[in-house]
Amino acid sequence: MLKYFIPNEYIPSVFDLDLEELRARNIKGIITDLDNTLVEWDRPDATPKLLEWLKLMRTEGFQVTIVSNNNKERVSSFSEPTGIQFIHSARKPLRRAFLKACKRMGLAKDEVVVVGDQVLTDVFGGNRAGFYTVLVVPIASTDGFLTRVNRKVERRVLKRLRDKGLIQWEE
Repeated sequence: MLKYFIPNEYIPSVFDLDLEELRARNIKGIITDLDNTLVEWDRPDATPKLLEWLKLMRTEGFQVTIVSNNNKERVSSFSEPTGIQFIHSARKPLRRAFLKACKRMGLAKDEVVVVGDQVLTDVFGGNRAGFYTVLVVPIASTDGFLTRVNRKVERRVLKRLRDKGLIQWEE
């Protein structure tokens, strides 16, 4: 069971995704969380740096789809101006939204990577659905109420994984 909480990679941010490595693994799509993965949870719009990154992803041939547990208003108001596909109210860590995003991109699971800042939703859900998962450091040090609860549980899970020698990075 613990194996589902272990990401395949741990990197500082989406900007640190190694595009050459992704290409070498035949990755063509990126399913990403929104809040504290792409922007701070309370930032309504994409930053100029993120807009450049999204442009680069398109130029380099990668499809990007946001899969978020947040509501339609939050996710659509962020995503629509950027032209990014999205799924709101995803109910992560359930597998359904990840599989739906993959299908919408017209890609196989082994051609898609899941990126997010939470072990209990993004990594656990992505791993259970059979995707390659990448955990990033949360952009903001604050979270909404439900995420704060998740973070407390997440810290316990990460401590257990660290104690068992299953992960080596620091928080």
